[in-house]
Amino acid sequence: MKYHIHKAVVVGSGTMGAALAAHLANAGVPVTLLDIVPKDAPIGDKAARNKIVNEGWDRCVKAKPANLMSPELKTLVKLGNLEDDFGVIADADWIIEAIVENLKIKQGLMTRIDEIRKPNAIVSTNTSGIPVKDIAEGRSEGFRQHFLGTHFFNPPRYLKLLEVIPTDDTLPEVTDFISHFGENRLGKGIVLCKDTPNFIGNRVAFGTGAFGMNYILTNAYTIDEVDAITGPLIGRPKTATFRLMDLVGIDVWDHVGRNLAPLIPYDKLGQEYLKAEAPNKLISTMVERNWLGNKTKIGFYKEVRGEDGKKEFWVLDLNTLEHVAPTKPRFDSIKAAKDVEALGDRLKVMLEMDDNAANLVKALTYQAFQYASSIIPEVADTPKPIDDAVRWGFMHEAGPFETWDMLGVAASVERMKALGYTPADWVEDMLKSGVETFYQYENGNKVGVYDVSLKKYVPIRRPEGMVLLSDLKNAKKVITENAGASLYDIGDGVALVEFHTKMNALDDDIFNVMTEALDRVEKEFDGLVVGSEAENFSAGANLFMVVVASQQGMWDTLDGAVRKLQNANMRMRYFPKPVVVAPAGLALGGGCEIIMHASRVVAASESYIGLVELGAGVIPAGGGTKEYMRRIINPPMKTESCEPFPFIQRAFLQIGQAKVATSAYEARDMVILGPCDRIVMHREHVLTEAKKEVIYLAASGYRPPAPEMIYAPGRDMYGAMKIGAWSFKEGKYITDYDAHIATKLAYVMAGGCLTKPQWVSEQYILDLEREAFLSLCGEEKTQARMWSLLQTGKPLRN
Repeated sequence: MKYHIHKAVVVGSGTMGAALAAHLANAGVPVTLLDIVPKDAPIGDKAARNKIVNEGWDRCVKAKPANLMSPELKTLVKLGNLEDDFGVIADADWIIEAIVENLKIKQGLMTRIDEIRKPNAIVSTNTSGIPVKDIAEGRSEGFRQHFLGTHFFNPPRYLKLLEVIPTDDTLPEVTDFISHFGENRLGKGIVLCKDTPNFIGNRVAFGTGAFGMNYILTNAYTIDEVDAITGPLIGRPKTATFRLMDLVGIDVWDHVGRNLAPLIPYDKLGQEYLKAEAPNKLISTMVERNWLGNKTKIGFYKEVRGEDGKKEFWVLDLNTLEHVAPTKPRFDSIKAAKDVEALGDRLKVMLEMDDNAANLVKALTYQAFQYASSIIPEVADTPKPIDDAVRWGFMHEAGPFETWDMLGVAASVERMKALGYTPADWVEDMLKSGVETFYQYENGNKVGVYDVSLKKYVPIRRPEGMVLLSDLKNAKKVITENAGASLYDIGDGVALVEFHTKMNALDDDIFNVMTEALDRVEKEFDGLVVGSEAENFSAGANLFMVVVASQQGMWDTLDGAVRKLQNANMRMRYFPKPVVVAPAGLALGGGCEIIMHASRVVAASESYIGLVELGAGVIPAGGGTKEYMRRIINPPMKTESCEPFPFIQRAFLQIGQAKVATSAYEARDMVILGPCDRIVMHREHVLTEAKKEVIYLAASGYRPPAPEMIYAPGRDMYGAMKIGAWSFKEGKYITDYDAHIATKLAYVMAGGCLTKPQWVSEQYILDLEREAFLSLCGEEKTQARMWSLLQTGKPLRN
C-alpha cells in the first residue's frame, strides 16, 4: 500500500480538534496541533502566538473522562500556530481540518494546504454538515483525489463511529486506506457515507430528536420522566435524552439543527419537527441565557448543593423554566419491563402497555422507524449504515432496523400506520415481495442486508480470519461448557476459554472449565486464549459466595476457593504452552490477577484493570499481591545496595488505594501489563489478535519463565508500612478499618515475621495472602463492605 501515516497534523484546537490530536497519540501517531495566532500577538513571542492552541490543548488534557489513554502519550503531541508553524503540513501524511463550521474559512485553509502538501498526503475535513465536495472546490486535481470527509464523534476516544465521506473525485484507494487505518489503528467502526446533509448519524439524530422534543413538550412530559424512560430501558445510554443534550451542548444542538433545516427542504418529515415552534423557542431561550449544558454547568440539569452539602442535580421545569428538585417517576409499564433482559422483549412489554411511559416509547420507536426508512436510499442503499451509525455514534444497543426486526417488521408496520407513522413505500414493497426482515439471518447471525435499490439481500462482508464466538457455536466448535464457562476449538491449534457468568464473576464452574482447558491444551493444542466478547472481562470473585461462606463459617470451602484461583493462576504462569489472556472492559480483583499470570496479554485499549479488593474489606489473594511484589520490588532489589522503600511504597499504595487503570496503557504504566503485552484499539479484534499471538509464540518456541523468588523486606519495612497507614488514618484520608486492612497487607508484603530481608518462594507469599484474606473475611466490617457492594454497587467506608 502506497499510503502510510507516520506524521499527522490537526488544524483547530477546539474541543474536537484537540481530542482528535489526543486520540492520534493514543494510536501512537506523532501529531502537531495547530490553531490561529491571537490578534496583535507580537512576532517572536511564542507563548503569546500559541496562546489559543496552548489553551485548547490544556483543556483537552484536563478533561474528564480523559482524552489521553496515558499522560505519557502527550509527548507525541506538538503545538504550533498557523503562521509560524504552517510548514509542518508539508511533511504530514494526514492533515485533518477541525476548524469553525464556515465554508469560506475552510476553503481558504484548503487553498494554503494545497500549496504545500506532499503528493500522497491525505487531507480530510471533520465537518459535521457542510457538503464535503464544496470544501474542496477549486483545489488541484491531486488535492481533490486525496481529499475526503472524516467525521468523528465526540469524544473520539470513546465513541466508536467514524463516518468516511468520499467525494466523486476521491481515489478509491484513499477511501480504502483511511477506512482501514480508522478501523485498525484508531479502533473505529467505519460507516461509508454519501455526501448528503449531516451524513448519517446526525441526520438520524436530528430527524428523530426534533420529533422527540416536540412530542415531549406537546404532551407535557417532565425531564425526570423522559430520562427515566429513554435510557437503558429502551436500549440507550444512561444519559438518556436531556443529560445527553447537556453533554453535547445546547448551543451545538441549536447550531446543527438550524444548519440542517435549510439543507433538506425536500425532507417533509424532518422539516415538520426541525421547524416546530415550541422546541425552537425553548432551545433559543436556553442559548440566550447561556444555559448550554455541562460546559456552563447549567442546562436541562443544574448542579446544586443540598442542605446536607451533598451534590444534587436539579431539573429544568419545562413550563416555568426554573430548576426544581428531582423526582422519581413511577410507571406501571416500566415496572413490568425493567427486569426483562432482552431489548426486543423489553420493548414488546412497553409497546403493549398504555400509560404515559409506554406512549412515549411507542412514539419514539415508531417515528424512528418511519424516519430512518424515509432517508433510504438518499443517505444509504441499505439499513446497515444507519444501524451502525446509531449504535456506534450514540451508543444505542441496536439501530432502528435491527430493533424493527426484533419486533417483527410486518406487525410493526400495521401498528405504525394506525398511530400515524407510515413507513417509506419501499418497506411495504419489500414485505409484499416476500422478504420479511431487513437482515438475512443464519443461526441468529446477520449474513445479509436488504438493498433497496437492488430489491434483494446483499451479503454482509466480514474480515477473513475473525474470531467470532457465535460462528464457533454454530459450527459446533464448543468442546465443553457449563453454566459459567465454555471451551472452544478456534482453529489452527488454538483453544479458547470464554467466561459467561454475571459480570464474569469467578466461580467453581469457571475454574472447572479452566482446569479441563489446560489439561486438554497440554495434550491436544498449541496454546490457549482466555477471553470473551462480553462487555467486561471479569469483575473478580463471586462476592456473594464469599460473604455467605464467611458468615456461615465455611472456612474450608473458602480456603479451597482461594486455592483454586491461586493454583489456576500459577499453572498458567508456568504452563508449557502459551496462555494469552484477552481482557476488555472491567478486569478487577481476581480478573486482574488472571491477567497478571498470563504468558502474554492482548488487551483492548479500553480495559479498566486493577486490584480493588480493599474496597471489599480484604486484600488480593489470588497472587495479585505477590505479582506486584515481583513486578515492582524485585527488579530494583537485584541491584546491590538498592534502597527498597520507594518501590515497596509504590506497590503498597497501588494495592492499598485500590487503584484501577483507566486504559490498557495506564495498566502498562502500573506494571499490570508488561512491555511485551499488546494493546489493541478495536475491541472486536481482540480475540483475533490474541489467537495470532498464541500462534506466534508457539511458532517461535515458547518456553515458560523459570520460577522466581520474591524479595520480602522483613520487619523493618513492615513497621514503615504500618507507620504510613497510621499517617493516612491520622490525616483522615482513610478509616480505622482501612488502616487495619492495610496493616494486614503490610504483613504479607513484608514477608510475615521475617527478622531481616530475604528472598522467598512465590508459594510463601501466596500462603500469606490466603491467610490474610481468610482472616479478614471473618471480620464483621469486611462482611458489611461486601454486602454494600452487592446491594448498592458502592464501597462502604466503615
